[in-house]
Amino acid sequence: MKGNNIFSSQFIRFLVVGVINTLSGLSIIFASKYFFGARDVVANLIGYGVGLCISFTLNSRWTFAYEGRQLTAVAKFILATAVAYGANLLTVIVAIEHLGVNSYLGQAMGMPVYTITAYLASRYIVFRPAGS
Repeated sequence: MKGNNIFSSQFIRFLVVGVINTLSGLSIIFASKYFFGARDVVANLIGYGVGLCISFTLNSRWTFAYEGRQLTAVAKFILATAVAYGANLLTVIVAIEHLGVNSYLGQAMGMPVYTITAYLASRYIVFRPAGS
């Protein structure tokens, strides 16, 4: 039953890609602001756009060794990312607005929800092996 639990080597690779993606995206956001004078929204959009490309590339090739149609996977990946972000945002809003959790803790509570949602969507929908 190798690879069937949440702490499989595949999940660990997914987390490593997430760290690389986060550091790369944040570096690009900061560089865009510092070196090019980009405004916050523009810098954020550039950083997240590059991060999304890095995440897709590393996850499709390294984490999931995906061999299917790339264009279809890209579309599914963008949708999965949007769903994971929605789950994150819902968690944050419910924690802060309805449960009275401190806003910093509420933000932190959304992170594992995003990560697990994105991983499950990537594994079972976006990068699912052909024939499964």
